[in-house]
Amino acid sequence: MCYYRSIATAIVATILLIVTSACNSPAAKPSLQLKVSVVASGLEAPWGLAFLPDGRALVSERDSGKLLIVASSGHVEEVQRIPARGSGEGGLLGIALSSNYATDGFVYAYFSTAEDNRIVRFRLGEKPQPILTGIPVSGVHNGGRIAFGPDGMLYIGTGDATNRGAAQDRNSLAGKILRLTPDGGVPTNNPFPNNPVYSFGHRNVQGLTWDAKGQLYATEFGQNSFDEVNRIVAGGNYGWPEVEGNKGGNQYIKPVTVFSTAEASPSGAVFLHGGAIPQWEGNLLIAGLRGERLWRLSFDSTGAITTREQLLQGQYGRLRHVVQAPDGSLWVLTSNRDGRGNPTPDDDRILRLVNHNN
Repeated sequence: MCYYRSIATAIVATILLIVTSACNSPAAKPSLQLKVSVVASGLEAPWGLAFLPDGRALVSERDSGKLLIVASSGHVEEVQRIPARGSGEGGLLGIALSSNYATDGFVYAYFSTAEDNRIVRFRLGEKPQPILTGIPVSGVHNGGRIAFGPDGMLYIGTGDATNRGAAQDRNSLAGKILRLTPDGGVPTNNPFPNNPVYSFGHRNVQGLTWDAKGQLYATEFGQNSFDEVNRIVAGGNYGWPEVEGNKGGNQYIKPVTVFSTAEASPSGAVFLHGGAIPQWEGNLLIAGLRGERLWRLSFDSTGAITTREQLLQGQYGRLRHVVQAPDGSLWVLTSNRDGRGNPTPDDDRILRLVNHNN
């Protein structure tokens, strides 16, 4: 076993943060005071995070291929290495636990090899077994987020792997959101017969999350002008490379909202469903890489956005992922050692956010 530098609870750095509203559309609600603490530090480009039944977190490191278990006390332990090829934006990317993890113990991972991106399934400590291979790989635009939906199916966000036209080709796995059964089969109710493609026309999907009604949302890197948050429908065409942002006709599904590429590069995302920040119940939180901030979006009953708020702006550098912990708090992964950040000696870190007044 390999042990990383950990931070005991008694010496955790606590910061009181007054969150401020974005100046661009629509006006945010009054500020909320958050308590931000550092759970663990000294990580190397963490990418994915999934909570185990005992409350500890399973974390992937992109470039090293390491799977780590991180306790709320700050103790970090390496449990396994995945044979990923860490190059450019590729490597060990998203991870997910089986919907039946308590009984089957399966972990799923998305990672890059020299030939492809692939999905594997395994129990901790055992050899990973591929359930999907042949996702195009490149130095950039590899997608990589995976998550189980409320329907028990495995959803996979891929990138165009720099082949723009592949995003519109339903026979390619690039530039898509894919939907598989837990054993890697194609569900009979997928929108295209005998095809894992669930939606297409994506440039580089980075976040997958569901609201309380079971509606899937995805975050996506744009090119030069607009990053996107999309509400995903089965069989939907989201326009890339024909359109970016809100451009284009009715043949393409328009995003729920867009950001400038400088303020976002939206990565992991989560809808809050109860927990340590009850004022944000049902809100969408999105980690921003290039934007170096956490975005909060709230919605009205029609699905229209009522709040866009920027949190942690410029305070912790690039933010890769945000996940809600079993205790209701938010855990946020920084990504300052991914080759594009300006790391401090403590990077990369896992942050924990709660309402200071609770």
